[in-house]
Amino acid sequence: MKTFIGIDLGSTTTKAVVMDEARNVLGRGITNSRSNYDTAAAIAKQEALLAARFFLFRRELEKNRALNGGLESFIGQLERDFRLEQYLEQLADLEQVCARNVESAKFGDAAAVAAALRTLFLLLQKETPALFAPGARRKSDFFRDIAGAQYLALGEKVAKDAAVRYDQLLNVFDRSIIEVENRVYDASIKPHLLSALDRTFKALPDTLARKQAITSPIQSILDTDMVETYVVGTGYGRARLPFSKEHIRSEILCHGLGAHVMYPNTATVLDIGGQDTKAIQVDKAGIVESFQMNDRCAAGCGRYLGYIADEMNMGLHELGPLAMKATKMVRINSTCTVFAGAELRDRLALGEKREDIMAGLHRAIILRAMSILARSGGIRNEFTFTGGVAKNEAAVKSLTGLVRDNYGEMTLNINPDSIYTGALGAATFAWRAVMEEGKSIEHKEKVAA
Repeated sequence: MKTFIGIDLGSTTTKAVVMDEARNVLGRGITNSRSNYDTAAAIAKQEALLAARFFLFRRELEKNRALNGGLESFIGQLERDFRLEQYLEQLADLEQVCARNVESAKFGDAAAVAAALRTLFLLLQKETPALFAPGARRKSDFFRDIAGAQYLALGEKVAKDAAVRYDQLLNVFDRSIIEVENRVYDASIKPHLLSALDRTFKALPDTLARKQAITSPIQSILDTDMVETYVVGTGYGRARLPFSKEHIRSEILCHGLGAHVMYPNTATVLDIGGQDTKAIQVDKAGIVESFQMNDRCAAGCGRYLGYIADEMNMGLHELGPLAMKATKMVRINSTCTVFAGAELRDRLALGEKREDIMAGLHRAIILRAMSILARSGGIRNEFTFTGGVAKNEAAVKSLTGLVRDNYGEMTLNINPDSIYTGALGAATFAWRAVMEEGKSIEHKEKVAA
C-alpha cells in the first residue's frame, strides 16, 4: 500500500499524518518534541502508521461483520491492550537503564538504592494494567509523563521503607528517562499487536467463538506493507528534520493548505501553537495570500499556558475548564511569560479567584491573537481555528465572542484534530508531489503520442 506522510515538528509536540492514494487520512500520530528531532519525527511517524493499522483493522472488521455491533468495544480494548504491551516494554527498558546508572553512580549506598529500585519497579509493573483499564484517566499519553507520575507517586514511600534518600531515586530517573524516551521501538510493534489480540480475547470472552473470523482480517492487515511513497516535513524545527530540501515546506503553507483540506471554504486561519501564533489568509484553493506571526517571543502561545499551569500546580488540560467557571473577568495586563508568574501571584494576593484570573488570562491571549489577525488582513468567512490551543474551551469562548463583537456573525471552524493541521497540509503536499506530478507526466505523454 502506498502512503504519503506529513510530519510537523513543533516546539512542544511533533505530529504526523498518513494518507493513502485516494487522499484518505489513515492515521495520525503525536509525540513530545525532544532535543533529538530525528527521534521525535520517527516516533510521530510510527504512531501515525500504527493508527493507520487500527483504521484498517476497523474497516476490514466492518466488512466481514464478525463482531455483530461490538466493533468499537473490541477495537477500543485492542488499542488499550496494545498500549499496555508497549508501556510494559518501555518500563522494563527503563528499569534496566536505571540499574545500569546506579552501578555507575557515586552513591555511597549504591546497593541499597539498587534494591529500592527493584522494589519500586515491581510496584510500577503491578499498577500498570490499571492505567490502561476501560475508563482509566491519564493526564498524558506520553511514556515519560505516565512513568514519571507513577515513579514519583510510589518512589517516596519506597525510599522511606528502604532507608535511602528519595533524591537519589529521582536522580537515577532523571538520568535514565532521556535515554529511554529517545528510543524507537519499531521492531516490537507487530509482536505487541499479536500479544494484545490475545489479551483482548481474554478480556472479551464473548468474542472467542468468532476468533478466526476476527483474527484473519487483522493478520492480513499486519502483513500488508505500508510503503512510504513520499514524506514532507514542516514546523518549527523543520530545518532539523532528516529530509532533503525538496521534502520541506514552510509551516505557513502547510497550515493554510491543511485548514483548506479540513474546511474547503476556509478564508482565514488562526493557529496558536506552542511557540508562535500564525494568522493566515488563503484563497479558494488553499494557497496562502498573506500572513502575520507573533514577533520575537512566545507570549500568549501554548508555552505561556504551560508556564501558567506550572505556576498554578495544575495540568495544562485543566486551565480551560477552570476558566469556564469564572463569574467575572479579571484584567490581565501582560501575556509575557517572563512576568506571568509575578502578575498571577499579585492577583491571587489581592483575593481574586483563580477561575476569574484564568478567564482574564485566556481573553488576553485571544486579544493578542486578534491583533495579529488584524495585521494579516482581518477575519473573513469562513474562519478556521487550529493548533493545540483550539482544544481549550475557554480560548474558544473568548475567540467566538471577540470575533462576533468585531466582525459580526460568521462560521468558525474548529476540528477535534486541529493540532494535526500542519501535518495534514504536509501530507497533502506529499500526495501532490507524486499523484499530481504523475498525472501531469501521463497527460504530456498522451499529448505527445
